[in-house]
Amino acid sequence: MDTVRWIISTAPEIFLLLAVAIGTILGRVRIRGFAVGTTACILIVSVLLGQLGNFAFPPLLRVILFSLFVFTIGYRSGPEFFASLSVRTLAQVAMALVLGGTGLVVVLLFAHGFRLDPGTASGIAAGALTQSSVIGTASGALAQLGLPKDVLSQQEANIAAGYAVTYVLGYILTLLFVPFVAPKLMRIDLKAEAKKLEAELAGGDPPKTDNLSYRKFQARAYRVTAGAGRTVKSIEEEIGSRTVVERIVRQGADVEPHLETVLEAGDDIVIAGRTAVIVAAKPIIGTEIDADEILKAVPGNVLEVLVDNRHLHGRSIQEIATRVGTDARGVFLRALTRMGREVPLSADTRIYVGDVMTLVGSTRNIERAAKAIGQILRSGDRADIAFLAAGIAAGLLAGLVSFRIGGVALTLGGGGGALIAGLVCGWLRSRKPTMGALPPAAQQTLSDLGLGGFIAAIGLGNGAAAWAAIQAHGLLLVGMGLVITLVPLIVATLFAFYVLRMNPVVTCGALAGAMTVDAAVTGACEVAESQTPVLGVAVPYAVGNVVLTVLGPIIVAATYSG
Repeated sequence: MDTVRWIISTAPEIFLLLAVAIGTILGRVRIRGFAVGTTACILIVSVLLGQLGNFAFPPLLRVILFSLFVFTIGYRSGPEFFASLSVRTLAQVAMALVLGGTGLVVVLLFAHGFRLDPGTASGIAAGALTQSSVIGTASGALAQLGLPKDVLSQQEANIAAGYAVTYVLGYILTLLFVPFVAPKLMRIDLKAEAKKLEAELAGGDPPKTDNLSYRKFQARAYRVTAGAGRTVKSIEEEIGSRTVVERIVRQGADVEPHLETVLEAGDDIVIAGRTAVIVAAKPIIGTEIDADEILKAVPGNVLEVLVDNRHLHGRSIQEIATRVGTDARGVFLRALTRMGREVPLSADTRIYVGDVMTLVGSTRNIERAAKAIGQILRSGDRADIAFLAAGIAAGLLAGLVSFRIGGVALTLGGGGGALIAGLVCGWLRSRKPTMGALPPAAQQTLSDLGLGGFIAAIGLGNGAAAWAAIQAHGLLLVGMGLVITLVPLIVATLFAFYVLRMNPVVTCGALAGAMTVDAAVTGACEVAESQTPVLGVAVPYAVGNVVLTVLGPIIVAATYSG
């Protein structure tokens, strides 16, 4: 033990990294499809390791780690958050606000009824509402109160205890509520309603098993005979299915394939589109030819494009195709993913900022269409560290601003400031794609490392006190956590279905999004035997991340008695 104590006093960061490593490994373990989650496991491991001795980490370390995490959350949610402030998505925004607001009210009722200190109240809010970032914003708000060091440490220990006891329960309850309880409250059969929604999205027809047959994209070469004297536009319209003339070679020279270009007998042309359609185009154009050199000059590609055009937010694919117009010529939508999950496709499927479109077509056509839709995701992009550092610095500066309500100084704190900065920076990036690059892989790394390191520092530094608090008040915390999780979910479900008249399948996805529990979406999709619940996730997820995160300072201000 002497050696362990020497390591703790000399290099406590070793245990911090061990806690992150062990907690992450445990968080990935699934038992019958269920995993506790990385964050909860890191906290539990760090609290247990904290019994080995007194760990001391400089406040600067925790500030930087949490700022990295919460800035990334804001950066990721920024485009969706600001785009969600529109009439087309107002119902989903309202539902997320009702859920967060109800959670706040229930927490404050318990806090005043049981005389909970700010740390405990914030901890159970973070765990029961499954929003880990509340830990950081509440800790930052407590640090602004000028509390004695031992009192502040006890408050942080209470946050850790409240979170550790209630998070797993809140997570499990949300997983069960969304696919099983919410449909019963709405008195619907989730599977049947999903089939109805799929039929609506397909224009009233039963959903087809292969509604993405256009994935078979191909280019073929023809020598013009029957099509001589006709314009490119008339040829494309007669062939249909958004087929496009990609190249025209006339007497060995290239001719620009404009819509008004008139084809001449003997022209060699390349048309691209769905395989079945272009194969049947022979009577319209002429004879198919074997022209490898011509085809090689039309490079096909499959690229992912991030939707960040706010004017497209909440519009259907059909509306977007009309709005984009000729920019979409020769480009085909192969898949649509939302928060990593594939979304069912039809002409009426709505697109939201933050969605990722997989586009098929020639490189030049996709790049042209991408300018009207968003930005191409390229694996070679590097993170703009200068933009990241400057953004976090601006957020921390904004977090220093405070104003008094009664005798309490209300402030965003460093965490809240970094969140706001992340939202703004993410929005700026969507407006000007040439600045502030932070690729998805970099976002995930910063988020995981920032939150994991911060949680480990909290658990190690306050392990003994947190364990004592769990032993003393564990059962009471469990009971309060159960109510704080379920009441907001029940209220939000009834409000969305009976007041807002939201589709019940979309409501289930929205509940999972507002609670920021990705796995609950998967559960709803499995019960519905459909991907349609994913349609309701994006907007509530963005709003929920922001609304739940800012609860930390509000709870501290409302429960601090001085």
